[in-house]
Amino acid sequence: MNLLTGVLFLPLAAFVVALLLPRNSGAGRTWALLSSAGIFLASLGLLAYFDRNIGGEQFGVNIPWIQSPDIHFAISVNGVSLWLILLSTFLTPICVLISWNYIKDRAKEFYAFLLLLEFGLIGVFLAQDLFLFYVFWEVCLVPMYFLIGIWGHDRRIYAAVKFFLYTMAGSVLMLAAIIYLYVRTHTFSYPAIVDMLGSGRLVFSPNEEILLFLAFFIAFAIKVPLFPLHTWLPDAHVEAPSAGSVMLASVMLKMGTYSILHYCLPLFPGASHACAPWIAVLAIIGIIYGALVSLVQPNMKKLVAYSSVSHLGFVVLGIFTFEQAGLDGAVYQMLNHGISTGALFALVGLLYERRHSLEIKDYGGVATAAPWLSTVFLVTTLASIGLPLLNNFVGEFLVLQGTALANFTWTVWAALGVILSACYMLWMYQRVFYGELGDEVKHHMPDLNPREWAVVIPLIVMMVWMGVYSQSFLPPVTKNTAMILKQTSVNVSYRVQAPAGAKSVEVARAR
Repeated sequence: MNLLTGVLFLPLAAFVVALLLPRNSGAGRTWALLSSAGIFLASLGLLAYFDRNIGGEQFGVNIPWIQSPDIHFAISVNGVSLWLILLSTFLTPICVLISWNYIKDRAKEFYAFLLLLEFGLIGVFLAQDLFLFYVFWEVCLVPMYFLIGIWGHDRRIYAAVKFFLYTMAGSVLMLAAIIYLYVRTHTFSYPAIVDMLGSGRLVFSPNEEILLFLAFFIAFAIKVPLFPLHTWLPDAHVEAPSAGSVMLASVMLKMGTYSILHYCLPLFPGASHACAPWIAVLAIIGIIYGALVSLVQPNMKKLVAYSSVSHLGFVVLGIFTFEQAGLDGAVYQMLNHGISTGALFALVGLLYERRHSLEIKDYGGVATAAPWLSTVFLVTTLASIGLPLLNNFVGEFLVLQGTALANFTWTVWAALGVILSACYMLWMYQRVFYGELGDEVKHHMPDLNPREWAVVIPLIVMMVWMGVYSQSFLPPVTKNTAMILKQTSVNVSYRVQAPAGAKSVEVARAR
C-alpha cells in the first residue's frame, strides 16, 4: 500500500470504525474529528512528494480487479485532482466541528456517512478506470442522500429524492456511454483510451462523438449544476444540515467540473470544441440568472445556493474557452468556490444555530451583538464577490482573461455576474448585520466561541493566502491544463520550417 491508497482507504476504514462505536454523540464526533484530521495530515504527504515540475499522473497504482470484463483498480493523482483531494480532506474536519452541537440524533451514523462521503469524493478524483470512476461517482450519492434525508430540515425527503433522481438520470447516460466505449476498445482504462485516440487507433464519427460527449456532459452538467439543470440544488442546500451544504457546495459540485475537464475534453475533443459556443452561452446565462435570482432571495441558504450556480458558470465558461488562462482560472475558481462558499454555508449554519431561522427578515443588528462573527462574515462576503487580495479575484480574473481571448462578447456578459454578486452579497450582509437590533437577535446571538474560531480561522487564512500568493497553487494546475489543451489539439501550434531563405510559418495543429 502506497501513500495514495492510504489516503483513499483511510476514510473508508474510519467509516467502518464509526459504525462500530457506541450510540452516543460524544464518541462518534470525537472519532470523526480525530480520524478526519489524521486523513488531512496524510493527504499533505501527497503535496510534499508531488513533483510540481512535471505534468501528468503521479503515484499511480494499477491492480487487476475483475477479470471479465477487464476492470482494474487504477488510481493516480495529477496537478488538478491533487488540490481537490486536499480540499476534501481539509473541509471534512471543519464539517465535523460545525456539526458538533447541532447533530444530536443518530450522531454516530451522521459522522459515519460524512466519512463515507469523503471516501467517495477522493475516489472520484483519483480513478483512472472508467468503471471504477462510475463506482465512486455513485458511492458519493448514497451518503449525501442520507445526510439530507435524515438530518435535513422540514422538506428534507423531497429535497433528497429530487437530488437522487436528477443525479441518477445523468448517471444512467454516462454508464451507457462507458459501456459503449468498452465495446469499442475492450478496456475501461482511461489512459489507454486516450492513447488510442491520440495514435489514431480509435476514431469516432462526428455523430458518434457528439452523442458520447453529450452522454458524459449531461451527467457532469447536472452535478455542476449548469443552467437549466440546476433546479435540484437550491432545495438540496436549503434542506441539508450545514455540514451537508458545505460538502455539497465545496466538493461535490466540483465532481462535475473536474470530470468535464478530465474526461470530456480529452476523450471527445472535436465534440467539445463544436459544442463550446452553446455551452458557453448556457454558462453565461447561469452566471447572470443565478446572480439575479440570488438578489431576490429571502432565505440566506437559498441565496448562497443560487450564487453557486453563478460562480460555477464561471468555471464552465473558463473550461470551454480552450485557452490556458481560462482553464487555469476555471480550476482555481473551483478551489476558491470550495473555500469561500463553504465558509458562507458554515457561517450561515452558525447563525441558524443561534436564531433557528434562515430568513433574512428575522435578523438585523447582528454586528452589535456579535462583532467578531460579523467581521468574519464580512471577509467571507468580500472574498465571494472577488475583492482583490482575496481568493475569488484571481480565479475570476483568469477566467475573464481567457474568455476575452476566445470571445470578447462573452467576457462583457460574464462580467455582469461580478457586478451583480457584489449587489446581492452586500445587500444581504447589510440586512442581516446592520439596522435595528431586535430583542430576539439580542438574546440569541452570542459571539464566536473557541470551537467556532477553529472553524473560521483556517478558512479565512486560505482566502487570504490564495488571493495573495496564487503561485503556490497554480504551477501544478498549469502543467496539467497545458497537457489537456495538447490532447484536445485546440489552440496548440507548431512551427513549420520553410526552405532556406523563406520565412517559417506558424500552423494551427488540428486533430
